[in-house]
Amino acid sequence: MAGNSGGPWGGGPGGGNNGGGDDDDRRGNRRPPDRPQQMPEIDELVRKGQDQLRVLMGGRGGGDRRGGTGGDGGGPTFGKGTFIIGGLIAVVLWAAASFYTVKPEEQSVELFLGEYYRTANPGLNFAPWPLVTYEKLAVTREQNEDIGVGGRGSEAGLMLTGDENIVDIDFQVVWNINDPAKFLFNLRDPRQSIRAVSESAMREIIAQSNLAPILNRDRGVIASRLEDLIQLTLDSYDSGVNIIRVNFDKADPPQQVIDAFRDVQAAEQERDRLEKEADAYAARVLAEARGQAAQSLEEAEGYRAQVVNEAEGEASRFTAVLAEYQKAPEVTRKRLYLEAMEEVLGDIDKIILDDASGGAQGIVPYLPLNELRRPAGAQ
Repeated sequence: MAGNSGGPWGGGPGGGNNGGGDDDDRRGNRRPPDRPQQMPEIDELVRKGQDQLRVLMGGRGGGDRRGGTGGDGGGPTFGKGTFIIGGLIAVVLWAAASFYTVKPEEQSVELFLGEYYRTANPGLNFAPWPLVTYEKLAVTREQNEDIGVGGRGSEAGLMLTGDENIVDIDFQVVWNINDPAKFLFNLRDPRQSIRAVSESAMREIIAQSNLAPILNRDRGVIASRLEDLIQLTLDSYDSGVNIIRVNFDKADPPQQVIDAFRDVQAAEQERDRLEKEADAYAARVLAEARGQAAQSLEEAEGYRAQVVNEAEGEASRFTAVLAEYQKAPEVTRKRLYLEAMEEVLGDIDKIILDDASGGAQGIVPYLPLNELRRPAGAQ
């Protein structure tokens, strides 16, 4: 029995009752004489690993080295507590995947098995995973699309006007999302779509305008028309995009001809100034001529009325004198004579001599009537 010192079960240096004793016994009985002694150590490591696995899975450890296979069997065992803990962990993970929070500036689109289900509002929302998935979008945040910016003369900014001139335009489109579902499902590349629609709308408006108004006074009108046209086009696509405003930044000739164009613009402005001065002078002269013509007409009308009134007055006076003459011819003749002499001699300086001076012979009576006719101040 010396060759089987390990007992009837072939207990060796690593022997024990850990579920693998039969194998060790068989290995001990069949070990060739020249086999190295490392195999029991490897078996021991395997047994320790099995024991640790049993502990982790809810079984009993391998500290009991009694013979036989024991009550645990040859593999790991799962207890009731293991299933409860696993179920709780699964529920927690499912709840974490199903409950989510939407920020005030966001909205979420929920999909049931890949199809649109509903749009969730800000706050805590529930989407049972994996049947319902969601995607959150910032709907109030303003987003910008710059077109023609990033270098003067870029192809996006070069446009042809209605009078066959080329203009280099920089503008910015500010937008946000007003319908997340349409934004997700109707536009494959929303930003590229907005850029393409904006550029196309601007080219349409510029093609209907002349160069000078674009550069000077019509930028506000063009920006308003552009905003309406972009919004109308995007609405026809059910894009879910809202255009907030359009910033019309620059409108200049191409860089290669900008100096010559400025000279032309200066010449046109000088021409407009001279034309306005000529128009003002013509208006002033015409107004003066019209005033003088009206004055001459008024004067002629007044002279005509005066002559007519005087003639009518003379005729009336002659008729009245004739009537008086027919009544008293002698008196009327004398009165007419006196009036005529008064009219003839009224403005002549004269001295009246009266021969009937009474008894004073040789004395020339003198009456200074011309001195008496002078005004008192002149004396």
